[in-house]
Amino acid sequence: MVTARAPATSANLGSGYDTFGVALDAPADEVTVQRADETTISVSGAGARYVPEDPAENTAGVVAAELDAPAHIEIDKGVRPASGMGSSAASAAGAALALNELYDRGYSREELVAVAAQGEAVVSGEAHADNVAPALLGGFTITRPDGTTTLEPELSLVVCLPDQPVSTREARAAVPESLSVADHVETVRNAATLTVGMCRSDPELVGRGLDDPIVTPARAELVTGYDAVRSAALDAGATGVTISGAGPSLLAVAPRAAQRSVASAMIDGFESAGVEARAFRTGVGDGATLDD
Repeated sequence: MVTARAPATSANLGSGYDTFGVALDAPADEVTVQRADETTISVSGAGARYVPEDPAENTAGVVAAELDAPAHIEIDKGVRPASGMGSSAASAAGAALALNELYDRGYSREELVAVAAQGEAVVSGEAHADNVAPALLGGFTITRPDGTTTLEPELSLVVCLPDQPVSTREARAAVPESLSVADHVETVRNAATLTVGMCRSDPELVGRGLDDPIVTPARAELVTGYDAVRSAALDAGATGVTISGAGPSLLAVAPRAAQRSVASAMIDGFESAGVEARAFRTGVGDGATLDD
């Protein structure tokens, strides 16, 4: 029996659609695997009833097939599905790390990123690594078809999760299919600013780099209270706010001294729109770990 803990993540970070990702200190999934003749899955925890237990429809089950590693897989969800916090990626990353250990497959973490990304295809319709990369490698990640670059910035963050679901497929469908040259230039400028900010662990630069004229405005229509929550967070001291992943969670960069007030302001912002919410005061975290 092997158990892995895989963290929640936030992808896109505004200007880095399908490219940027960051591991969070909390929450996390725990995935326990045992050898078996065929793969079976049981799910408990946050939003468990929404997670399919059919191995062909579960990200962890797809990972088991990719590794040719049949197992009974127990998933204790700490990351709610349809939250924008990499719920499916956490399960996929935890399963990849645990099954690689259980069957002694010998893959590096970098190689497991591609394996775990195949699990994401059953959720979003395509294999993408912007969540599974930070879930496995930790820190801030930049994914490309030819590999992943990882940085380890020190930043404090707030993620506010409203009690409203947004599916990954719905959020991806909202993304415009074309953009103007002006929007392209602004996005590149912001992505470059964010990357430099991550290199320097500079919350001001990272916050400015979260701005995005294309994806975030389109997805904001799916999040009740987005404008109110964003304004409240900025007024409380956040240096930048964007949608976390596909949403509906919102991610704020907040200096540690302002973390508590930003979290409270974001909850109040959602409540002003008639939506209950909870906030995680977190930071850039490590990748998935194996229990001793």
